[in-house]
Amino acid sequence: MSAVERPAIRVEHLSKSFALHTEKRNSLKERVVRGRGSRGGQFDALDDVSFDVPRGTTVGLVGHNGSGKSTLLKILAGVYRPTSGAVLVDGRVSALLELGAGFHGELTGRENIYLNGAILGLTKREVDAAIDQIIEFSGLGDFIDSPVKIYSSGMYVRLGFAIAVTVEPEILIVDEIIAVGDEEFQRKCFDHLFRLRNQGTTIVLVTHSMGLAAELCDSAVWLDHGVVRAIGAAPEVIDQYLAEVNRAEAANVPAAAGTPEVDTPEGVARTGSGEVRVSGVELLGADGAPVSVLLTGEPLTVRVSYEVHEPVSEVSIALGFVHENGVGIAGTNTRQHGPRVDLEPGRGYIDYVFDELPLLPANWRLSTAVRSRGHTYDHLDKAFPLAVRAQGEVENGAVRLRGTWHAPVHLGADATSDPVVSS
Repeated sequence: MSAVERPAIRVEHLSKSFALHTEKRNSLKERVVRGRGSRGGQFDALDDVSFDVPRGTTVGLVGHNGSGKSTLLKILAGVYRPTSGAVLVDGRVSALLELGAGFHGELTGRENIYLNGAILGLTKREVDAAIDQIIEFSGLGDFIDSPVKIYSSGMYVRLGFAIAVTVEPEILIVDEIIAVGDEEFQRKCFDHLFRLRNQGTTIVLVTHSMGLAAELCDSAVWLDHGVVRAIGAAPEVIDQYLAEVNRAEAANVPAAAGTPEVDTPEGVARTGSGEVRVSGVELLGADGAPVSVLLTGEPLTVRVSYEVHEPVSEVSIALGFVHENGVGIAGTNTRQHGPRVDLEPGRGYIDYVFDELPLLPANWRLSTAVRSRGHTYDHLDKAFPLAVRAQGEVENGAVRLRGTWHAPVHLGADATSDPVVSS
């Protein structure tokens, strides 16, 4: 098998177990007060894991916390030794696991570059050739010649990432650690990962961002309690994983977002004169049954229940959809988009129906209001939860656009300018 055909990483029947040590009682008093120590045991972090990473591809490891992803990365990076099985790594490995863990606090950032480079197996000449690029990428400026013991955690991460990725690794092992730091640094990290990927670097990535995994990874491995549940093309494995997460969440969340018996959701400020009160919100699926976890693209009915204490006419009942980042994304009301609403004393409800839910995955909040000619009868701001989860292809953003792409228009080699974009 040629070097090109040979996989960059081969994992064969890999298992890793950790001993759970006995809690010792070192004195007679401890034994009397706390009893006998607990017996030791064994924790199987990985169990018979096998897969190949073709050279020049990017593989994502997905799964819940504690599924063995980070343990597997540390074995690939040589930090841990497997209990059984084998790992064959063909190429120089650079690992982004615990960035800055090998730094010496009394040394300057510049001195730690040489120290960390030596840990990564680089010669002084190789570090000399790359040091200006490392310093520029880190963005530390004059702090590069200060002791790292005065660095913030973000500065540690910047320097550790810059060292690991600017030495042109053949194989890059990346943990979720790059998700820390400010927005500018995260963008810089991801841009560089894309560049390395396009240059043919083999990347093994642990991430909890399914959008990133779908966009960056060629294939994915789903680990569940140390066992491989699925291996294959990234979109297919991510779909299977999200479907399982959605099923588990639906089984553990109460069926409705609110009930008619709830007067005011706990911790929610309520305003209005009270002639009409929203008594609850229900989320109903395609079959009319209450649902707790909503899926993008599926039918949904939002049922707003109310109680009327005095007759009111020409009422506007409104819904507002607020993203988990606090931004109000969209709203609708009966005055602009629905029928005339006149209410008599008693209980009732009104439905707002989505043929296809356009909201993308997030922990949304729902606001409700009942108004008439500028007067507010009832208003509950961000009172009811809407847990929206992905199914099918993972998308970025807050809402799914409904536009249509048309076929490209070829202008020809003699075209002298781009089409004018109207303002």
